[in-house]
Amino acid sequence: MGEANWANRSIFTGDNLDVMRGMNSDSVDLIYLDPPFNSNRIYSAPVGSEAAAAAFKDAWTMNDVKVEEHGEVAERNPAMYAVIDAAGQAHGKAMKAYLTMMGARLLEMRRVLKSTGSIYLHCDPTAGHYLKMLMDSVFGQDNFRNEIVWKRTSTHSDAKRWARVNDYILYYVGGEDATWNDVYAPYDKAYVARNYRHDDGDGKGPYMLDNISSPNPRENLMYEYRGYQPPKNGWRYSLETMQQLDAEGRIWYPADRSGRPRLKRYLNEMPGRSLDANWADINPLGSQAKERVGYPTQKPLALLERIIRAGSEAGDVVFDPFCGCGTACIAAERLERQWLGIDLSARAAELVLIRAERDIGALFPLHHREDIPKRTDLGKLPNYRTHKHTLFGQQEGLCAGCGHAFPFRNFTIDHIVPRARGGPDHLDNLQLLCNACNSMKGTRSQAEFKAELRRIGINAP
Repeated sequence: MGEANWANRSIFTGDNLDVMRGMNSDSVDLIYLDPPFNSNRIYSAPVGSEAAAAAFKDAWTMNDVKVEEHGEVAERNPAMYAVIDAAGQAHGKAMKAYLTMMGARLLEMRRVLKSTGSIYLHCDPTAGHYLKMLMDSVFGQDNFRNEIVWKRTSTHSDAKRWARVNDYILYYVGGEDATWNDVYAPYDKAYVARNYRHDDGDGKGPYMLDNISSPNPRENLMYEYRGYQPPKNGWRYSLETMQQLDAEGRIWYPADRSGRPRLKRYLNEMPGRSLDANWADINPLGSQAKERVGYPTQKPLALLERIIRAGSEAGDVVFDPFCGCGTACIAAERLERQWLGIDLSARAAELVLIRAERDIGALFPLHHREDIPKRTDLGKLPNYRTHKHTLFGQQEGLCAGCGHAFPFRNFTIDHIVPRARGGPDHLDNLQLLCNACNSMKGTRSQAEFKAELRRIGINAP
């Protein structure tokens, strides 16, 4: 597995695609993302709230997506781009732009996620079904585990349709050996009253009576016990275990011996109610909720804590590439996980510190970075300039920009994905450009550079 090339408790400010390109592969145990939903809205925090000045636009046009992201998605995952193209035809250019943005980032999330890891993508019905298809094409349909339905608001009236009250969380794993921990919810009061009706008044609390006979025939457990003949299939436990349970006072005997002994199962020993994929027991944040900071799309800590408990262990790395007000970061800290967040706004780092002091009761050293991490998992790379001869041979003396032939001395080495955007010094990320093309490209991506060449009338190869 890859090692993290950033410090624990880091918040990066900037484009998460650029930051993820600089992250080592296989370095993250759990990803939770609550990205824009393509809701065609502009969100802003209320004036006077702790999140004041936090805002983002969730309306998309083709101009909102960098041109290179289209080409990158089409090259790296043609199946995903086919989904995006079909969505554009069925739903319009806004959906195509949104899915292109998401697709480029999901490709990087797949690279940084460990095979033992898991990813939870939070969405709503606006684009959820298209995102499911993107996730299938990136993480593999066999790695899909659940579509979790979270009831995010109370029932209300919607004009001429069923009330829209649910969000969806798409849960995928990195591989068959992904971490999974059973998570339980408390029993509701009605269930407890109905099933845990007995209490001996000995301080052990209420208990229910459970069957003590074997569900399958077991000839070796057909012994008589304290005058009780064995059930048809025999007892559930060996004689030694029965005697131990009896000594602990865990065997219940009917007063008139007309029935069979049964096992006492105490409420305080039960883990709770097994959870399914319908989560209606985690309430949305009300206007007066203590943890609310005013961030427009803030999610409850209980929601993130459930996800993090299920998909990671203490010390694992939790990553939120759209961290907003930092709920995933705070939940990870509370559960003794390492964590990393990225957001376009520097306000995210400030909100995490505010919440740390208020929700956890202690400050911690936060690493707020505005640069891009440098990958350390590619091995010790030689100086990129040593590849000039190899590149000259591969390109047969032709410029990778304008396509013209030049003498060796007229070429300079260029990073296809610029270093400023997380591009490594690896040979696969290098090309030769003539001096004029290199000056023109600057820190542009390759797609932006080719578009500029076409604009000025140069038909690049």
